[in-house]
Amino acid sequence: MKLISWNVNGIRACITKGFEESFQKLDADIFCIQETKCQENQVKLELPGYYQYWNFANRKGYSGTAVFTRQEPLNVVNGIGIEEHDKEGRVITLEFEKFYLVTVYTPNSQSELRRLSYRMEWERDFLAYLLKLQEKKPVVCCGDFNVAVEDIDIKNPQTNHNSAGFTDAERSQFRNLLASGFTDTYRYLHPDEVKYSWWSYRFKARERNAGWRLDYFLLSDFVNDKIINSEIMTDIYGSDHCPVELDLNI
Repeated sequence: MKLISWNVNGIRACITKGFEESFQKLDADIFCIQETKCQENQVKLELPGYYQYWNFANRKGYSGTAVFTRQEPLNVVNGIGIEEHDKEGRVITLEFEKFYLVTVYTPNSQSELRRLSYRMEWERDFLAYLLKLQEKKPVVCCGDFNVAVEDIDIKNPQTNHNSAGFTDAERSQFRNLLASGFTDTYRYLHPDEVKYSWWSYRFKARERNAGWRLDYFLLSDFVNDKIINSEIMTDIYGSDHCPVELDLNI
């Protein structure tokens, strides 16, 4: 089974930059997107052979997630059951026979870390949600987690310790998530490889490969033997993020 996750930074803009062509090329069984920045009926994607599930933020042009899957799920849930979090359209959960698929767009702590305290609340509540799911069956969780967890995951770690996405608090929370029973599939297979999934649009960052690794596929530890491959697809354009891939035998 091939799974793809991609922060498209606005699906309407990404469509004009070749999203549908990339979608066909990637040929995934499950394709998750984050930061759709659209409302219901603003986008109509013709994706023959796929069921489509969308979660829209209350605020227009903000956040949002979607999942496109060839196999119809047993159940679909938007959000994690907490109104403060769910109004931003950040989570979709699909239940299949053998696993849960969760796509997430984690809140950014923003400039001057003005949303860091909210981010910490989100982290605790989202982890509790994942652990509840994992009591029933394995969890595949993918998306933009808005954190570069280790120094190897960011081009300039020395100068970014007070930057959103690389604070000690955010990195500690992500490590706690992993320690609670989840595997960072890319780092599991590529422990020393330097590869990024996001580059600022400023200062020719992608051209210089001055990036951050913010996009992940996490997997319940007890099914690590099901991992076939995990990649970061830096050759795919259309957003300031690139897609990430997980291949599973599940």
